[in-house]
Amino acid sequence: MSMATTTGSAAGAAATGAAGGMGGMGGGNGCKISMLWNWNTIDSCFLASSWKITSNGVFAGSCIGVVLLVISLEMLRRAVKEYDRFLVNKHVKTQIVTGSGSPKTMSDDGSPAPACITAAGKGYRPTILEQAIRALLHMLQFAVAYFVMLLAMYYNGYIIICIFLGAYIGSFIFHWEPLGTGGQQTSASKEATVCCG
Repeated sequence: MSMATTTGSAAGAAATGAAGGMGGMGGGNGCKISMLWNWNTIDSCFLASSWKITSNGVFAGSCIGVVLLVISLEMLRRAVKEYDRFLVNKHVKTQIVTGSGSPKTMSDDGSPAPACITAAGKGYRPTILEQAIRALLHMLQFAVAYFVMLLAMYYNGYIIICIFLGAYIGSFIFHWEPLGTGGQQTSASKEATVCCG
């Protein structure tokens, strides 16, 4: 056997191994991972080789789990808004009770502004504990959004449809609230990116 044949065989084997590694990306565990749009089900892996789809039932459970994950993201977004609203309302009530929010400013029509508007207009800086809770809620929202983004990067059509479905259901449940009250805009206009929190 000549040197050229040996070198050619080794190069061919290396190329085959590299192609197999890119196709599986799991290093021999039989995972099907594609960086292109796909409709893979059985033998697909998501996030780790331990999340391997071995049957249609496991895939259906994974799809339901993804829908619930995105619904939980929308729940966390609403929780952040509600906690901030709770803190502002608590501040306003405290200002009115202590009398520091008494009507001293004038509204547009020349009449004294209500105490609640005066107190709310001053703003409120949360305590360290309240800010720690706000930061925790933000971290949870960020973490869930990051996992949703990682799942979307598998380009699996079924998983992406589940992400969209979860966003729809979550928004329907957790963002059904009055619009335009108190000069507030809709929640979507306040978010820097609708995608990932």
